[in-house]
Amino acid sequence: MDSATLRALQAPLKDRYRENPEAALITLRASGTLDDQAVACKVETGRALAVAGLHPATGGSGAELCSGDMLLEALVACAGVTLKAVATALQIELRRGVVRAEGDLDFRGTLGVDKAALVGFQSIRLTFEVDTDADQEKLDQLLKLTERYCVVFQTLNRRPELAAELRKA
Repeated sequence: MDSATLRALQAPLKDRYRENPEAALITLRASGTLDDQAVACKVETGRALAVAGLHPATGGSGAELCSGDMLLEALVACAGVTLKAVATALQIELRRGVVRAEGDLDFRGTLGVDKAALVGFQSIRLTFEVDTDADQEKLDQLLKLTERYCVVFQTLNRRPELAAELRKA
């Protein structure tokens, strides 16, 4: 796809977001299931081969994975594995568990429609639903340690220094 085609594809979306800013607010989701036999989390991607592309709110077809979805899926996977590992270490039996992540985006930012609109997630919510007999004190400890030791959660939480470099091949 060349830039003219991309501009033509995105122009109606940009116009729509200028006229109706709420239309640019999208919530992405990811989900995973804790493995009942191993320290693992099965993340639902719906695709065997991960091919990333534009989100439909920015002109994509929807046939490819959105990197925002992939970020949430990575959070779900990491948090699920961490929760399972911490539960195992604390000897908390989890008969079943589901991990969900939701993130809110304003696509006016990424499309350059509104310079004041943030680019990236404005908020991310991580939720665990577990079937267990553990008391609330143990569950509070499980959540606290999962937050502390989940690499993706902490990476997002502490805003690491980022650098980008473009090199000619």
